[in-house]
Amino acid sequence: MRLAINLVLSFGMLALCLWLVWPGTHERTQLAEAFGRLEWATFAPYLSGFLALQVVVHVCRSLRWNHLLAPLGVKVPAGPLLAISSVGFMAILALPARLGEFVRPGLLRRRGISASSALGTVAVERIVDGLMISLFVFGAFYAVRGPGAPGWMMPTAYLALGIFAAALVFLVFALWRPEATARSCVKLSLLPRISPRAAAVIETKLLAMISGFAVLKDLRNLVAFCAWSLVYWIANGLSVWILARGFELDLSMMGGLATMGLVAVGISLPNSPGLVGQFQWFTLLGLSLYLGAGVMCEQGEACSALHAQALAFAIANHLLQVAWYVAMGALGLASPWVSMDDLRLARRAAGDAAPGGEKLAPAARGGDDPSDAIAPR
Repeated sequence: MRLAINLVLSFGMLALCLWLVWPGTHERTQLAEAFGRLEWATFAPYLSGFLALQVVVHVCRSLRWNHLLAPLGVKVPAGPLLAISSVGFMAILALPARLGEFVRPGLLRRRGISASSALGTVAVERIVDGLMISLFVFGAFYAVRGPGAPGWMMPTAYLALGIFAAALVFLVFALWRPEATARSCVKLSLLPRISPRAAAVIETKLLAMISGFAVLKDLRNLVAFCAWSLVYWIANGLSVWILARGFELDLSMMGGLATMGLVAVGISLPNSPGLVGQFQWFTLLGLSLYLGAGVMCEQGEACSALHAQALAFAIANHLLQVAWYVAMGALGLASPWVSMDDLRLARRAAGDAAPGGEKLAPAARGGDDPSDAIAPR
């Protein structure tokens, strides 16, 4: 049922965002003209800068994970960590409803850490990322606030910041009182009244997941992780700014960071498969704050040339990101550290790691992970 709801939300988001950005006949002509105006000699330096920053983004995003794993006594060499992360990032992009988030924890299962604990480190990563980009967005939006600013701007900034700050407070509390937190979460699900045995197993799995929050009390590794993350997000924002300049959009560096942040917040919602439509719409929304309302185009309205130019940039940015992550994922699969068999096992481990996403086996299978007593659907 949970998977069905996630898929409905995911494909609903796909339909909505495609409807919002789908170009009309005249707009398609403008879009073709926007791409046609690109000259390789002038565009190539911007593209080269974008790709160089993608290398920085990918390396920082991958290697920083070791600082979340270190408090659990796990250290993965750079090569395997890059390969595992690359395959995981490809899965996040390819699968709807953020199902790809479970792939990386599953791929680590052979390296001395349970899938549930690894999933806990991913939860910390997502929430720290969310808080960091929310701070980017809040600062950028606060700087351009004023009578002419759209009404949704500051409430969105406050809401995103509030949600991720509250999530971080919850993680800290869970680490402080793990048993009470796991017990309360299971009770709120009403599962103990329906199946006490299943509730007991899921509570054990939740405790294992909370153990993955250990970096929150390891100041050295937490600071190192945040430093890697800061470089990662700044490089990401700069790549948006450089590529936009290649499309002759007069976007400031702060505008690039703000647009990147708004897209990152937007794709935290139930994501459409491949982020199609969703990525483009949130890009246009961010650009509209810095380039004017003409960037947006309502269905049935005559769209400006600026909208077509901005949409061309959003499409190119999305396609380049997809191509990058697919290529890196393919290289990860071709490496000696990840195989298709590992992916199959990761899928099974992912089912074990997801609290409430499994059914009880007739008998425990044994193993060093408490979730081994669970058979995935």
